[in-house]
Amino acid sequence: MNDRKCLDAFGGCALPAALEAMGERWSFLILRAAFDGIVYFEDFQATLGIARNILSNRLGKLVANGILSREPVASDKRRIAYRLTEKGAGLVPVMIALRQWGEKWSDRPPAGRVLCDLRDGAPIRPVTLQAADGRPLSYQDLCWIDRNRPPGATGEGARAPCCGSALATVSVEGGSGTDRSGGG
Repeated sequence: MNDRKCLDAFGGCALPAALEAMGERWSFLILRAAFDGIVYFEDFQATLGIARNILSNRLGKLVANGILSREPVASDKRRIAYRLTEKGAGLVPVMIALRQWGEKWSDRPPAGRVLCDLRDGAPIRPVTLQAADGRPLSYQDLCWIDRNRPPGATGEGARAPCCGSALATVSVEGGSGTDRSGGG
């Protein structure tokens, strides 16, 4: 089975498209640098130690996907500034979650700067999953609900747990049918 057919098996899930746009390390490192205020090609290259051709390719892809904008600099039309778009800024929580995951599970102790709240200087809390009412959730607390099912639908197959047996189903008792997981 080719890669595209494997991705098609996720039928409507946004994850394959997101990975297509961001799914390799240089893209996330460029995103991190942009988050840190780097805007010029030469500065990305010097900070990241990335080859010019790879940087050019990744910046082009990030611009094409609407994650960065490419803007001429008013004071020097030969220079181009790459800035996070609203869509790119939407990836910041993903980047932070990946960093926190890496800090937790890496063989090396965390080093370097700590991301803090600008207002009070306190380190930010870990990125977590939360229910609509604010309750913390683990992956065992999650299920898939078909976006197309009628609101309040119940019965066999109305919910599919994310973990455990792929064949397991749970009856719904008066759910809204809205996918609040951000996944799928």
